[in-house]
Amino acid sequence: MSKELYRTIYILCGIKDCEVLELNIQPDHVHLVVIVPPKISISTLMGHLKGRSAIRLYNRFPHIRKKLWGNHFWSRGYFVDTVGVNEEIIRRYVRHQEKMEQTHEQQMELLE
Repeated sequence: MSKELYRTIYILCGIKDCEVLELNIQPDHVHLVVIVPPKISISTLMGHLKGRSAIRLYNRFPHIRKKLWGNHFWSRGYFVDTVGVNEEIIRRYVRHQEKMEQTHEQQMELLE
């Protein structure tokens, strides 16, 4: 399912003339670095991405509806920040997020 979500986010961003620079999909969240043109508000883009991707994934994988709390694919909120001189640091963080989380989980297991 993550491959389909990955593909869907690229397609939906393209429809809104947004350029995906980095995308990392985790089991419970997504990190996205994207260039958004001034004519598109962030809330419009996020509504488009979350709404259309949920519909597409529900149609492609109907069984996931039964596993989701309250029939919601996405949570209500999202975090947005602008990228300036630290763009490469943020892009590297998104690119390697999975490895960082695995390392953190392994460290936490050692403490148990």
